Parts: sequence; C-alpha cells; structure tokens
Amino acid sequence: MVSDVFTANIEKHIGTISRSGNGWAMEVNMVSWNGKPATIDIREWDPSHERMSRGVKLTDEEARKLLEILQEHFREG
Repeated sequence: MVSDVFTANIEKHIGTISRSGNGWAMEVNMVSWNGKPATIDIREWDPSHERMSRGVKLTDEEARKLLEILQEHFREG
C-alpha cells in the first residue's frame, strides 16, 4: 500500500530560477524528503512553501554530471 503522506523539509535554499505571475517560484533547494538525507531539488513552490509542483531531485553526483552537461552545452552554443 502506498501512502500519500510525505514530508518535505527545505534545509537550504540555493537559488531561485524564476517566478511566475501567481507568486510561485522555480527554486533550487536542498530538501529532506521523509526524514532522509537532503538532496538537490528543483521544482516550483508556492510563496509559503506549503505546496509544490512535481520536480526533480538529484544526488550530488547527478547534479555534478548535470553541471558538466550544461557547461558543455553552453560552450558549444
């Protein structure tokens, strides 16, 4: 049985990518999900950080690889 109950604790705000007209912000944060070690998390949050959109969570290794890929992309651009 899968539970719909979960906890998300923003342990560190890294940065804001963008804001929409309704006040929601696309953020990069270190988030602990259900008490597990925090991972890098990219998603939209409402202004009170009570609701969120679907997003992407990355381990440090995955984030480093993403950084390499993006750096290469922008070097070629």
